Amino acid sequence: MSELYDALGVGYRRHRRPDPRIAAVIRDALAGAPTVLNVGAGAGSYEPADRRVIAVEPAWTMIAQRAPDSAPVVQASASALPFRDASFAATLAVLTVHHWPDRARGLDELRRVARDRVVLVTWDPEARAPFWLVDDYFPALTEVDRPIFPTVAEFTQTLGPVEVRPIPIPHDCVDGFLGAYWRRPEAYLDDAVRAAMSTFSKIGDPAPGLARLRRDLGDGTWARRHGAVLAHDALDLGYRVVVAARRR
Repeated sequence: MSELYDALGVGYRRHRRPDPRIAAVIRDALAGAPTVLNVGAGAGSYEPADRRVIAVEPAWTMIAQRAPDSAPVVQASASALPFRDASFAATLAVLTVHHWPDRARGLDELRRVARDRVVLVTWDPEARAPFWLVDDYFPALTEVDRPIFPTVAEFTQTLGPVEVRPIPIPHDCVDGFLGAYWRRPEAYLDDAVRAAMSTFSKIGDPAPGLARLRRDLGDGTWARRHGAVLAHDALDLGYRVVVAARRR
């Protein structure tokens, strides 16, 4: 994963800013945890400022983009966290688990160093949430993502019982992950926007899909097929918060 984000991470902070509504969902999931380890922390999105946070990130490109006043960061891998058991009240991992080469080991490490809870932001490959971008233009995105995102059953196998909460994506989401621009289709034509979405780097040449999208936006086809989404303020695209409370 370090190599992936050393390549993709340039300019990442510009397009992957924390959305306050998603941040509120994460804060609620963290509950009152006074200490948090943010694993796969990237440039520091969604690190709560009202408690003690330590970040773990393997890629120097991402570490270099962290703000001077952000949480202290350790360059390390999720599969070998350099902390003692139960060192933090909570561990946090935001849209990162699917990149880990050994997910089971990484999840076990999150559980090991957390006293109270493990909080994960992920996409549920079994949610079957329709999304025009992948359904009509880039089906390869789903072909890439579905096998690498853990299912709820996989989380349960390692972490024990979990609570799963949906994250409705607001129409003006400022965090530019894959589903963020569902009501702003023109954004996907921007090379810099797509460069902040790791899945686009794995599907080969996007030119045919981009050409179809550009044509459909220009001649009104997109509006006829998908204009109904414009009436929504938020949409469930399968993004979830998974919370595993530690048993005492």
